[in-house]
Amino acid sequence: MARHVAVLMGGWSSEREVSLRSGAACADALETAGYRVTRVDVDRDVATVLARLKPDVALNVLHGTPGEDGIIQGILEVMQIPYSHSGVLASALAMDKAQARITLAAAGVPVARGGPVSRSEAARAHVMEPPYVLKPIAEGSSVGVFIVREDQTHPPQELNRADWSFGETLLVEEFIPGLELTCAVMGDQALGVIEIEATQPFYDYESKYSAGGSSHILPARILPDVYEKVRMLSLTAHRALGCRGVSRSDFRYDPSRTDGSGLICLEVNTQPGMTETSLVPDLAAHAGISFGELVTWMVEDASLKR
Repeated sequence: MARHVAVLMGGWSSEREVSLRSGAACADALETAGYRVTRVDVDRDVATVLARLKPDVALNVLHGTPGEDGIIQGILEVMQIPYSHSGVLASALAMDKAQARITLAAAGVPVARGGPVSRSEAARAHVMEPPYVLKPIAEGSSVGVFIVREDQTHPPQELNRADWSFGETLLVEEFIPGLELTCAVMGDQALGVIEIEATQPFYDYESKYSAGGSSHILPARILPDVYEKVRMLSLTAHRALGCRGVSRSDFRYDPSRTDGSGLICLEVNTQPGMTETSLVPDLAAHAGISFGELVTWMVEDASLKR
C-alpha cells in the first residue's frame, strides 16, 4: 500500500496564501509519484485532525507560525508522526532572527551590524544612522520589513499604527547595498547560488510571489570564490542552527567592499517556499533534481527527533 502523506499547509500566519500554493504544488507532485495524499489546511484543531487521519508521514509546507517556529514540530513529536524539514529547536531558533544572529555569528557566519529594538523606540527616532533595515523578529516573506533610506528624516510611521500585528520587538540592521543572493542546503549538501533581480528596489512580498516580480539568475553572476563562499556559509549556517532536510540561506553581497565585509547572511529559512516562483525548486533543478524528486526526497527524509 502506498505511504499516506499528510501535506500540512495554510495555517493562520501572514504567509497563509503562499503556504497554500506551496502545499498544492507539493501534494500534486506526491500524487503523481504514487503516494496517498491528504491535504490538511492547518487550523488550531490540527492534532485532532491528524489523530483521525493517522498519516505515515507529514510533509510540513507551512510558513510562519505555527509551522516554522517549532510549534507544529512539537505536536508531531508528541503524536509520533515523522515529519519533514527541521525539528523543534532549530525551527524555533531560526525563526527568532535576533537569537539566530547570535548563533550564526558564533559559528563564523557574518551578520549585519545591528540588534533587537522595541517598536516604540524604533518609531520615535532613528535607532541607527540611515540607511538601515527594520524587520519583525519572527516573520517571513519580507512581511513588515522597512528600508530606511539616507534621506528619510524620521522612522517609518507605520510603526505607530494601532493595528500593527508583527510584535513589539523589531530587528534593526545596517543596510547592505548590492546583490541579493540565496543558496539552499539539501541534506548535507549545499546546492547552487541564485542571484535575485527584483523589478522593485526591494525584494518584497510582491516581488517574491507575483509572476514577473523578480528573475532568478542561476548561477549567480559573482566571482567563483564568492560563489563557493556562499555555499560554504549556507552549509555552516544550516549546521549551526541544527537544521535538517532542506533549508535556504539568504545573503546580501556588496562587491565594492574589498575588505571582505561585503557578504552578509540575512537569515536562514527552515521552511522555504515551494511555489512555481520559489527559489529552492529552481536550485534543485539546476542540480538535476526535478520538482517531483525534490518533494519525494523530503518525504523519504522525514523522521522524528530532528
